[in-house]
Amino acid sequence: MLARRIIPCLDVRDGRVVKGRQFAGIKDVDDPARLGRKYSDEGADELVFYDITASAEARQISMAFVEAVAAELHIPFMVGGGINTLADAANILKRGADKISVNSGAVRNPNLIREAAEKFGAQCVVLSMDVRKEGAHYRVYVDGGRTPTELDAINWARQAVTLGAGEIVLNAMDQDGMTEGFDIALLQAVGAAVNVPIIASGGAGTLEHFYEAASRGQADGLLAASVFHFGTFSIAEVKDYLHARGVVVRR
Repeated sequence: MLARRIIPCLDVRDGRVVKGRQFAGIKDVDDPARLGRKYSDEGADELVFYDITASAEARQISMAFVEAVAAELHIPFMVGGGINTLADAANILKRGADKISVNSGAVRNPNLIREAAEKFGAQCVVLSMDVRKEGAHYRVYVDGGRTPTELDAINWARQAVTLGAGEIVLNAMDQDGMTEGFDIALLQAVGAAVNVPIIASGGAGTLEHFYEAASRGQADGLLAASVFHFGTFSIAEVKDYLHARGVVVRR
């Protein structure tokens, strides 16, 4: 069995790591390179960096911040936000990122996924989905969670994997920053629809939440921000807890 990955998420705005709740109430946290190095040293398996306003502001990610992060890390990291073309993706990978995350750009141009997978390999192309439950369905949002689309999350996940996405970050917007638990039903629904690794995002607040996402949700990666940024518990504590519950982790 593959080891579950513990992945701190660093949302970046104006060159700083920030964190909010349900995509609002943003607070300053730290410098991305410094915080990324801290998590790398503490045993994180990967890191995710999102420029949370790049798409809404119709601009590219700051390449300076990507280069600064790459200079500090010795673990894989992914970068997303404002990636609309192959040139955008190439710029990020060239500066040291291991994966690119596409969201709004892929919704507006699904062929971006196919083109990126063909050029860089599916293992480099991650679909990030911001999803909110509306009635009996899950709707996909873009522009950093600001704009609803007509896309059903399950159908979009299937389409993206068919196009070449090698992994999915599944962010439950209603749970984001609330520390009340991951959306297990959403993880199960998308997991049943696709055959690529899924990273659970949105809602981690207790050690049990990580276990639920790994066991009932069958998530391959467990992503969190608030609990790590604000010292609720450490990466080592998460891994020790999961190991004690029989979940395979890297230690």
